[in-house]
Amino acid sequence: MTITTLFSSTDDSGDDDEATTPADKSELHYTLKNLSLKLDDLSTCNDLIAKHGAALQRSLTELDGLKIPSESGEKLKAVNERATLFRITSNAMINACRDFLELAEIHSRKWQRALQYEQEQRVHLEETIEQLAKQHNSLERAFRSAPGRPANPSKGFIEGSLLTPKGEDSEEDEDTEYFDAMEDSTSFITVITEAKEDRYLEAEGALWPLLTGVSPLLWQVLDGASLVPKGSSKVKRRVRIPNKPNYSLNLWSIMKNCIGRELSRIPMPVNFNEPLSMLQRLTEDLEYHHLLDKAVHCTSSVEQMCLVAAFSVSSYSTTVHRIAKPFNPMLGETFELDRLDDMGLRSLCEQVSHHPPSAAHYVFSKHGWSLWQEITISSKFRGKYISIMPLGAIHLEFQASGNHYVWRKSTSTVHNIIVGKLWIDQSGDIEIVNHKTNDRCQLKFLPYSYFSKEAARKVTGVVSDSQGKAHYVLSGSWDEQMECSKVVHSSPSSPSSDGKQKTVYQTLSAKLLWKKYPLPENAENMYYFSELALTLNEHEEGVAPTDSRLRPDQRLMEKGCWDEANTEKQRLEEKQRLSRRRRLEACGPGSSCSSEEEKEADAYTPLWFEKRLDPLTGEMACVYKGGYWEAKEKQDWHMCPNIF
Repeated sequence: MTITTLFSSTDDSGDDDEATTPADKSELHYTLKNLSLKLDDLSTCNDLIAKHGAALQRSLTELDGLKIPSESGEKLKAVNERATLFRITSNAMINACRDFLELAEIHSRKWQRALQYEQEQRVHLEETIEQLAKQHNSLERAFRSAPGRPANPSKGFIEGSLLTPKGEDSEEDEDTEYFDAMEDSTSFITVITEAKEDRYLEAEGALWPLLTGVSPLLWQVLDGASLVPKGSSKVKRRVRIPNKPNYSLNLWSIMKNCIGRELSRIPMPVNFNEPLSMLQRLTEDLEYHHLLDKAVHCTSSVEQMCLVAAFSVSSYSTTVHRIAKPFNPMLGETFELDRLDDMGLRSLCEQVSHHPPSAAHYVFSKHGWSLWQEITISSKFRGKYISIMPLGAIHLEFQASGNHYVWRKSTSTVHNIIVGKLWIDQSGDIEIVNHKTNDRCQLKFLPYSYFSKEAARKVTGVVSDSQGKAHYVLSGSWDEQMECSKVVHSSPSSPSSDGKQKTVYQTLSAKLLWKKYPLPENAENMYYFSELALTLNEHEEGVAPTDSRLRPDQRLMEKGCWDEANTEKQRLEEKQRLSRRRRLEACGPGSSCSSEEEKEADAYTPLWFEKRLDPLTGEMACVYKGGYWEAKEKQDWHMCPNIF
């Protein structure tokens, strides 16, 4: 499943980390001016109290000199005593105010100078850091283009890759958050074989696959033939959606109180969404299905593994610009992709759990393969970034050969939540295992680092047989392309200064396995959707009433009616909460349910999938039990719940 994350483009400013602007300075001076005026008012009141207090005392002294009855004299004496107390208290207050006024006048000037100094120091520090980053970038590019470095990386040693580093001459975004590279970023070294017979082999192109040990079928794929599927749809699909409205909303203002919480439990407005559900994003993994169609014809399992590995990497290619959050599906929501005519496959997804969010997926291809998975999304907001951990195994089986591949997803991370431009990265290791032959592919997604010499978004891998012998080296990037090279010899390298030893693979020239399709025209205004993504929410007749295409808040958002979409989203969420309460009540206090999650799992039964024990992983997972396409053919949806 393509994990994306996550959030739509938002205001790049942060509430807590903003630099001091001219408006801030103006406000500061305005505040200091107001404080000075208040001190002047306090001084005036001080003078008035002293003046009126003295006048009151004189009046009372004059009353003392008058001849009045004894009873009135007693009362006048009491008033005089109280006035004396008032005078003493007023004098004490006047003295305290005078002291405060003097102290405030002295420190006001000190505070103003201190604030001015702090502002200047902050600006100077920001300018210094920016200058250092630019100088480092210039030095890095100068080093890469230095005469001493080989112009063609294929002529020398390349650690973990056969590709020319990508984006050497591009300026990195100044708002990007940088991270240190992993200490042992690559575990092997490759070197291209330059046999003397190369020219002869190039001239005798027909013999090349045989002499290199690569099967003609795989060579046809790697040589660039049939990289793009040739199927044509009988149905005309849409090629654009309404442009995304230019609404500004600060992500940090919503997320700052949610640090450490499960992301699926945080209520988010549609402003941070894209008009697709997570089920549709899951289906989007099939964009490069033709890699599996070609893999069907491979007679060698290790060659087939190369294409399966390229397919697993291709599912991340759409995430590089897709930082918007897909809609969290309603419990029981489904999504079908019936594309037998042009893609040769049928796909069905169902949301089988809401907390934690979990989706089951099954794909059948008429070309001879099937894929199924149950993916549970675990996501945490960490303050400066969001981590998304997809849990669950992905199964792929080829019917003719019986080869059964299993792998799991890597971790996706969305950076710069507080300040800067949002960007997404993939990191971690993926192991693909063929459980029939025990062939393995170890893929490593290198986390991005500004200070690393490695290309951005780099992926490396090795395909080995059941004996651990390496047959192919894979290299490329998860957002652009993957290549493979046939291994002709391997040997250990000399120990490095830290005592670590790497394997040196001697390989033939790299051949292209997969290359990303270009984005449609105007994609930047259409959520960076690919051609397939643009068609996923297109209205279709005959789908189940629980299909994501029929979700009203998602449809309103796609049309640009975001206020109405937010209102509708709140209605649907309240309806789902009511349904959940009813299920939990039906579960009853006397049942065996021990927690709310278990209660919900026991109370809700998926419609098209059922829980079974996975014999390969030992985990319980939802697998397709059948019946959906038969129900669609009959247009009998009486069993579907009313979730919208």
